[in-house]
Parts: sequence; C-alpha cells; structure tokens
Amino acid sequence: MKTLQEAFEHTLHDIYWAENALVKALPKVSKAVGNAELKTAIDEHLKETKGHVKTLDQVFQSLGLKPEGEKCDAMEGLLKEADGLMEEASGTALDVALIGAAQAVEHYEIARYGTLREWAKVLDHEEAHNLLSSILDEEKAANNKLTALAVTAVNKAGKSGK
Repeated sequence: MKTLQEAFEHTLHDIYWAENALVKALPKVSKAVGNAELKTAIDEHLKETKGHVKTLDQVFQSLGLKPEGEKCDAMEGLLKEADGLMEEASGTALDVALIGAAQAVEHYEIARYGTLREWAKVLDHEEAHNLLSSILDEEKAANNKLTALAVTAVNKAGKSGK
C-alpha cells in the first residue's frame, strides 16, 4: 500500500472478512451462553451483523469494487479467544467472559469503522462515509448494550456464581 485509497480498500476488505466471520461465529456463542438477556442480545447482534455485511456490499458498490474479504488476523484472534473461553469456562463465568470477549470485538469494530469513515470523508466517498457512519453508530450501540447488561445483571450473577 502506498496511498490512502489503497489503505482504505485494504481495510474495507479486512472488515468485510471480519463481519462475515462474525456471522458464522455468533450462533455458537448464542448457544453457549446461559443468561437469557445475553442470548437475546447476541441473537439481535447477529441480525445487525448480517445487515452490516449488506451495508458493506453497498459501500463496495458505491466505490465500484467487488465485495470480497481479506483475512483479518485481528478478528481471527478475537474469535479464537472466544472459542477458548467456551472450552474453558461454564455457567456464569462463561457469560461474563463472553461479554468481555464480545466487547473486545465491538471495540475492534468501532476502531475500524471510525477509521474507515474518516478516510472515506477525506477521499470524498460521500456515500461510503454515510454508510460506514451508520454501521459505526450500531457498533457503538451494541457495545453500550453489552456494558449495560454486564453492569445490571451478568457481572453480579457471576460474582455470586448463580
């Protein structure tokens, strides 16, 4: 990569791979959790994530690019971490650990979408900027939902082991 446009396109392919990997991983996470509210939140985020893939398809289209993923090492590592937690932990410990893992994913996505959005703005890709902004807002909302769920229910249950 030698230009901002090339970095933008590379990162766009990276997040596309990451979102598609999440679509495959979230059903397994949903099955593993015990807290009903957490399961609902994960299932809702799966629907949002499928929407993000469709929105990214629109971003690629607006740029005249083919929607393709490029392996995202960061997301692969975050998903491996979640797999390890599902093997090691159980009960409420698993729920609290998976919230932490899910927030690590959200923070990664927030960082990526924030960067992509600003690069799109600088590169005068107005439609891409608007579409990426909408995804960024949803990722921030998902992170806030996870925080609220952790603070109001799951962490307390984890402390008592219930």
